Amino acid sequence: MPRPCTVVCDVGGLAPELASIDVLARLQLAAGCLGVEIRLRHASSELLELIAFAGLRDVLRVENASVEMGRQPEEREERLAVEEEGELRDPAR
Repeated sequence: MPRPCTVVCDVGGLAPELASIDVLARLQLAAGCLGVEIRLRHASSELLELIAFAGLRDVLRVENASVEMGRQPEEREERLAVEEEGELRDPAR
């Protein structure tokens, strides 16, 4: 009986934090050594943003979210855009 080449992992209850991303990346690495790919299902938008921020979008693949994940960095850039330059005030003054 042939082994499956893709394993779907439901991450709906996974907290969107760096420790979660670390575990998922290590799981994908170990699976890749066995010729298996991990696909994430039910990832929250926060987890998707963290995956993209960590630069792991191409490593940690999400089922049916390629369009949604493709838009997130653009939205983040708009939210973090800096419009003015100036010096920070000293909070001690």
